[in-house]
Amino acid sequence: MTGTVYSVPPIPPDAEHTTWVEAGAISIGVEYRLLDDAELAAHYQGEQMTEIQRATGGNAVQDNGVSLHVADSSDGHEYLRFDLFQQEPHYHYIELSGDKQTIVDYDAVALGPMLPWALAQIRTRLAEMLSFAGGEALVPKLDAARIDASLVEVEKLAHQAEDALAASGGSSPSPVSPSSPGRT
Repeated sequence: MTGTVYSVPPIPPDAEHTTWVEAGAISIGVEYRLLDDAELAAHYQGEQMTEIQRATGGNAVQDNGVSLHVADSSDGHEYLRFDLFQQEPHYHYIELSGDKQTIVDYDAVALGPMLPWALAQIRTRLAEMLSFAGGEALVPKLDAARIDASLVEVEKLAHQAEDALAASGGSSPSPVSPSSPGRT
């Protein structure tokens, strides 16, 4: 398998900056995300922080962009995350325990912009990706028509978040929706 396995859970979505779109058995969260050393220190200590520091080679972390979170609508467990970051775009397979994840680097040179690619994976490879992450129980409940319909809103929200990022000069912009954050 491509990617790096980490024994640390991912940083959870920030409710203030995440808008959720229901898509039947799954919900897709769209979040503007700032990832830096302060954010890492706020979520990881001890052995977890040591693992993160080993992975980064001790280099400072400073990246941002849109994240797409694919979660079980019934219990909220996030199985997949696509981080459309400016410096180091990547995606996550998050195991059911939530304590282990595989992070796969995205090759923008070969694959182009990550947003269209991520939407295509959700549209055409979701069953396989969910199964790999331990979400095979969701697969028979997936409704392709509802997912396709939700991706129209997800794409719109992702572009709004990208625009907010550009307008903010790379600092933390407002949430991606004028409505209060939460599930839509």
